[in-house]
Amino acid sequence: MTPTRVRALDAAIELLGTEGLRALTHARVDDKAGLPKGSTSNYFRTRAALLTGVADRIAESENQALGTAFNPATAEEFVDTMCGLFDYLTRINRVRTTARLILFLEGSHDPVVREALSRGREAIEGTATAALAELGAPDPREAARAIAAASEGLILHRIARHDDVDPRPTYELLLKVALAG
Repeated sequence: MTPTRVRALDAAIELLGTEGLRALTHARVDDKAGLPKGSTSNYFRTRAALLTGVADRIAESENQALGTAFNPATAEEFVDTMCGLFDYLTRINRVRTTARLILFLEGSHDPVVREALSRGREAIEGTATAALAELGAPDPREAARAIAAASEGLILHRIARHDDVDPRPTYELLLKVALAG
């Protein structure tokens, strides 16, 4: 990916995560990224293309973070890693996560955005499925789906409601059920 394209996407994520969907225009992205006028539209001709690019960029960055950090050897490490990831997504990476949540709503009626988000979710579920299989879960794919769904709910509450709930009890319970079958 070219540096200009990355700058445009990162600026778009920043706008989306701090100002919302209405703030996301090609001109505002150019301005935010410090790019010459028209640069963003050279890479993303339509708003739909820009939204898809943003969804793919978010998924790429989250998958990189997850892939390097997610290799638990024990159930306790799995829970610790999930709690760390939750903190990363909702504190350190809050703006990017907020942008992803905004895209979730957009994806409810935009199949192109929905598909881009689904690709990211499938990659994350694949990583979790592999880890759960290593830990001995009888149905690691369903366990990964349940943990992903619960994580999305926890993330939504922390971002939207500023709910400072501790995710550990939820992850401990889900993992206990997942490993028991």
